Amino acid sequence: MRLILLAIFAFLFCTTLLAQAQPHPALIGYWHNWNDAAAPYLPLDQIDPRYNVIEVSFAEPVVGSSHDIVFTPSGNTIAEFTTQVAQLRAAGKVVSISIGGANAPVHLDSDQERDQFVASMLNIIDAYGFDGMDIDLEGSSISITGGTITAPVDATIIRLIDAIRGIMAGYRSANGSKLFLTMAPETAYVQGGQSAFGGLWGAYLPVIDALRDSVDILQVQLYNSGSMYGLDGVIYEQGTADFIVSQTEAVIQGFSTSGGVFEGMRADQIAVALPACVSAAGGGYADTATVFDAVRYLLGAGTQPGAYALQHSGGYPDLRGLMTWSINWDAAPACNGSYSFAENYERIFADFSTEVQENAGMAITVFPNPASDLVRIELPPEITGQVKVLITNAVGQHVLEDYLSANSTITLATEQLEAGLYTIQLQDTSGLKGFAKVFIAH
Repeated sequence: MRLILLAIFAFLFCTTLLAQAQPHPALIGYWHNWNDAAAPYLPLDQIDPRYNVIEVSFAEPVVGSSHDIVFTPSGNTIAEFTTQVAQLRAAGKVVSISIGGANAPVHLDSDQERDQFVASMLNIIDAYGFDGMDIDLEGSSISITGGTITAPVDATIIRLIDAIRGIMAGYRSANGSKLFLTMAPETAYVQGGQSAFGGLWGAYLPVIDALRDSVDILQVQLYNSGSMYGLDGVIYEQGTADFIVSQTEAVIQGFSTSGGVFEGMRADQIAVALPACVSAAGGGYADTATVFDAVRYLLGAGTQPGAYALQHSGGYPDLRGLMTWSINWDAAPACNGSYSFAENYERIFADFSTEVQENAGMAITVFPNPASDLVRIELPPEITGQVKVLITNAVGQHVLEDYLSANSTITLATEQLEAGLYTIQLQDTSGLKGFAKVFIAH
């Protein structure tokens, strides 16, 4: 089966056909916009390439406001930072702006405040070129006094839902694509709904439910948490394999609350969120072996690591990935070794590595990745002569073999290909010059 060559030169490629990156399995890392002696400020262009979703933390209200949001990079000029965001996105990464954090309450106490919130967030997204938004509202930012999951009554919750929809609609109108949306609530706001439904307990559930079709990744913080019920009615403690497995399955399968039933989310919308090391959080750190065993069990690729048994016996092979607080901590050598979290992600998903772009040797630009209709393969600038481009499917069968020269680009139609992983190799007379992977998802 041969791919159809639609164009050879990059300038013929229509940029309106570019789809947004959808990393899967995802390695999501918060990047914090301040300098910590133990986890220093890290320029975006120095982030380990295994991170494919970068969540910039945080956009916060201006002093004296709870709704007018601002962001300024602290360790780079605005021009440098914006360039680095563009470089990451060009490499197929998602770069999101995260709202809130533990120290920045956000309240939308009127329609005017809601509208200012939307306008200020759209300005930030546009100014820096972000293609995603993360909702990390904590403390007093989210609270409920009544209603149900599907019919909230609190005006601040309703305005927040409307505001997120408004930001996403504004982004789509301006860019012609969907804004990547993630949420990172603490456990009390989600699984805590099994214990109570009021105040902060279960308070995120109406927001998640209202936006469930828009949420790309829900990454409940499995740290800085009290004990929580599993679906088996047993209470589990943070920092254990049982906590990781039970709390992850709860948000996939759903659960009952006094505010109604939370219907759960698809496994490919759920990431396991953990601290990079002990120092990165107040509690909930699990060592790499514990995380490996728990997530492999969740994927259906490992044995039960503790007392909690999955209700879905086959596991969840579509589980979206891992999230950590934070990339800065993971990069710090004193934090369990430099990039131990990223390395563990690589081990966990070694045989699930489908939609992650991987490059070796010369960098090959593959976009979008995954691709559904068209995919562009752009040769690296180091190519000076003719090279062979060889594309094989997951079982090693050749689907394309062609020769291209410097500054060439192939745009390929994929409708005749089966969904799955394909390997792209560049070869010349001296051997392999570089490779990348692309996932075709119809």
